[in-house]
Amino acid sequence: QVHVVESGGGLVQTGGSLRLSCAASGSIVSINTMAWYRQASGKERELVATATGGGITNYADSVKGRFTISRDNAKNTVYLQMTSLKLEDTAVYYCAAEETYYRTRGHTVRGNVWGQGTQVTVSS
Repeated sequence: QVHVVESGGGLVQTGGSLRLSCAASGSIVSINTMAWYRQASGKERELVATATGGGITNYADSVKGRFTISRDNAKNTVYLQMTSLKLEDTAVYYCAAEETYYRTRGHTVRGNVWGQGTQVTVSS
């Protein structure tokens, strides 16, 4: 079993900053990509940023230059530093451990594991 837990959400004013954290735990062998997604009320979930184990990062156009994703492979942890926050950044932010290889019942299996999400609210 693998568990993914996000933390760091909250209420912030426009122009402010927040840092989200996400930790994956369990019988993990490796995680290919760790990613942040977000889902605003009434909208579909969208990709925010990704980080591979090799250090390659990608960002949605809407957050480029404002958000920074970083990853600690040894701790199976990923962070999202968010700056210059805008009202439209308000959403539930989800962390995903994608293409995760983990041990269960003597076998190594692969899957995507999601966290429960953390609310980020940006107010004017």
